[in-house]
Amino acid sequence: MNGWLSSIPFTAQTVMLLIASNVFMSFAWYGHLKNQASAPWIVAALVSWGIALFEYMLMVPANRIGYTQAGLSVAQLKIIQEVITLSVFVPFAILYLKEPIKLDYLWAALCMVGAVYFVFRSS
Repeated sequence: MNGWLSSIPFTAQTVMLLIASNVFMSFAWYGHLKNQASAPWIVAALVSWGIALFEYMLMVPANRIGYTQAGLSVAQLKIIQEVITLSVFVPFAILYLKEPIKLDYLWAALCMVGAVYFVFRSS
């Protein structure tokens, strides 16, 4: 790659693409609960698929860069994805869907810290 993107480390490129992908994923998977609650499910599904296209357009290159250029294992990519998913989903649920803040989010995050430790400890 040429330009400013080539100066960003591959792992950082992977994480940035995964974060952007997860924003689209959250809207694709859960946004219809707020925006299209009264629409038929098929309409919500079609709109969600349209949004998910952008998710995949970011997710696929993120995983390719992470695996082939950053040297991350598939397990490491997956746990990074899950940590990012939780990190994006919690604010999305609280701020966009107006869900109440729960202590369970903290416990889930602590479990993810353990998962990160075990997946990355041997690398």
